[in-house]
Amino acid sequence: MGDAHAGTVIRDETDADVDAIADVSVAAFNTLEISDHTEQFIIEALRAAGALAVSLVAERDGRVVGHIAFSPVTMSDGTPGWYGLGPVAVTPAYQRRGIGTALVREGLSRLRGLHAAGCCLVGHPGYYGRFGFENAEGLGLEGVPPEAFFALSFDGNVPRGAVVFHEAFQATGPPWPAGGAPAEQSPKGHRSDLTSGPRCASFGGVSSPSRSWHPAAPPFPCPRPARHPPSGVEHA
Repeated sequence: MGDAHAGTVIRDETDADVDAIADVSVAAFNTLEISDHTEQFIIEALRAAGALAVSLVAERDGRVVGHIAFSPVTMSDGTPGWYGLGPVAVTPAYQRRGIGTALVREGLSRLRGLHAAGCCLVGHPGYYGRFGFENAEGLGLEGVPPEAFFALSFDGNVPRGAVVFHEAFQATGPPWPAGGAPAEQSPKGHRSDLTSGPRCASFGGVSSPSRSWHPAAPPFPCPRPARHPPSGVEHA
């Protein structure tokens, strides 16, 4: 547990936070044109798969106002112990108060406590250097320009090859429990499987099937066909 600044506490998520985390994610990405508004489903899918290695909330005035997730990634060269950052979100009314930065710093500290080897993400070239992230020569994510992919090694060794994020990042709707409604019969019109087709994700922590840009994101067109993790807090 840690203080982002006076009155804000960064702590582990609890079962009681699940709905609030979804609400924060929806609110944070609601007005961003290059989001496809599936961030809350990605978090649900990661949680259902037991892949939320670190999941932290920012609490202010007794309510959850921010969230960050870290999940395991796979390196093509077999290097173990690496994690991906994202999604991360801060409620609009609490953005630009350092809460996003505090979530990232505490999350990285938690990864080090787990003896992780490193962390990677897709994000804004002008933002993540403050945390020690760098463009890693020889390591990348399919469809993402090298200048928008970042890695931070905790042991001084950077893998080479390609990174694959957890399949939960393909989620486009809420996961169904065993024996629940099949993906094609979701009552809300969403497919709940994790492989409903590749969809684009942009940089700066938002995703979209369009090629739109947003001031918070780097001026790169949305890559296709791979879908990449929402991981930016440039606006938070």
